[in-house]
Amino acid sequence: MRRYEVPRLAFINKLDRMGADPWKVLNQARSKLRHHSAAVQVPIGLEENFQGLIDLVQLKAYYFHGSSGEKVVAEEIPADMDVIVAEKRRELIEMVSEVDDKLAEAFLNDDPISSVDLEGVQPLLDGVLSYLPCPIEVSNYALDQTKNEEKVMLPGTPDGPLVALAFKLEEGRFGQLTYLRVYEGVIRKGDFIVNINTGKKIKVPRLVRMHSDEMEDIQEAHAGQIVAVFGVDCASGDTFTNGSVKYTMTSMSVPEPVMSLAVQPVSKDSGGQFSKALNRFQREDPTFRVGLDAESGQTIISGMGELHLDIYVERIRREYKVDAIVGKPRVNFRETITQHAEFDYLHKKQSGGQGQYGRVCGYVEPLPPGSPIKFEFENMIVGQAVPSNFIPAIEKGFKEAANSGSLIGHPVENIRIVLTDGASHAVDSSELAFKLAAIYAFRQCYSAARPVILEPIMLVELKVPTEFQGTVAGDINKRKGVIVGNDQDGDDSIITANVSETCFLLKGSA
Repeated sequence: MRRYEVPRLAFINKLDRMGADPWKVLNQARSKLRHHSAAVQVPIGLEENFQGLIDLVQLKAYYFHGSSGEKVVAEEIPADMDVIVAEKRRELIEMVSEVDDKLAEAFLNDDPISSVDLEGVQPLLDGVLSYLPCPIEVSNYALDQTKNEEKVMLPGTPDGPLVALAFKLEEGRFGQLTYLRVYEGVIRKGDFIVNINTGKKIKVPRLVRMHSDEMEDIQEAHAGQIVAVFGVDCASGDTFTNGSVKYTMTSMSVPEPVMSLAVQPVSKDSGGQFSKALNRFQREDPTFRVGLDAESGQTIISGMGELHLDIYVERIRREYKVDAIVGKPRVNFRETITQHAEFDYLHKKQSGGQGQYGRVCGYVEPLPPGSPIKFEFENMIVGQAVPSNFIPAIEKGFKEAANSGSLIGHPVENIRIVLTDGASHAVDSSELAFKLAAIYAFRQCYSAARPVILEPIMLVELKVPTEFQGTVAGDINKRKGVIVGNDQDGDDSIITANVSETCFLLKGSA
């Protein structure tokens, strides 16, 4: 949150529990999180004596009545709380004055600081409105897809083109409920909006403002507001506009998963709920993938790391009440080639009736390291040695062959395949024949291209107390990691290292 300059409020819960100590928590936030934190409220009593809160801005005492504390009564501050209120209020003003020149001047001159008029009743929600910045006070940027994802600032005005982000999906009583954050322009009920990620044009049938689990129908929403819409088929992270611009709030490129787990329900009766959960999670998170292992028939979930997958397994159990059996984590390796190799393969099968005939010639070569293109096919045949209607089948055959390399059976990437020649038969040639010719041609030349195995390498940033720097560095070396940077941040050391996903996974629970 510090990296993205997101303002935050901390809410200390369970003040009525044994051992509750909000001042200890506040000091931990200052020392451990390096936050310049100050209390905006003081509890009236703790543990079994907890009665209410004192707002240090309004200088009012609040007491909560009702089964859920829904009735809030404001009263004067109890006399026995004056000393601690004065102390904590001074801390609050002193901290805020560090970033507010006018307040700092008043503080240094011992001028009285007037309270802010909070219009709400529940202090926490009031704090969100009163202390956190207005949406238009934050710099928001979109990525222009027509200009290679060039950053474009969104001023947050209602006059601009609509730009809204789907940031949360929820299975509601009436189907999928999509939460939208409007960053620019206005969205109205009945409008047609465009999903930039899929290109689909969608009508907004109903627009609502959420109040916990209650819905308020509205006609329009402006920049800075959060609304929900029904009947919009999309994934979390999709961007919607009015069609006049092609902006996205997140990058269109989704990283490939680096780890997989085999997972299946304990009971076959839970299969329906299990599938429902996985389908929902895929819509919510584009980095979460679901597949089927061709050999074992097991369901394979893939994601960005061990913790990422653990969270979804736990959600299957908690939200869908499905007990799941989880296999051992599996790192998603890749294969690639390191040199040029040629192929010339004739697939010929004639055993009475129509046969199969297809010949393909060409070469394979590695793409430059780090290339965004993982597979490239190019047809350089001059003339009609291979009819043009068979070329797509040849490309499909090469792609299918590249899905499983001969070293460890993992996909082959960073490879370019060039078709230079071939031959066909007037009767026996077919799409199937040329597809099989491409598959066998790939296998024929793959070994000659000197294939190697690739494994995911993580760039890890660890922030640790300086006294533990040596211990952490030693652990990184044990994991065959390479330390590439070491910086200081106050009393902490920031260690940057390249570590293989395999070593991290094998020792992650140590």
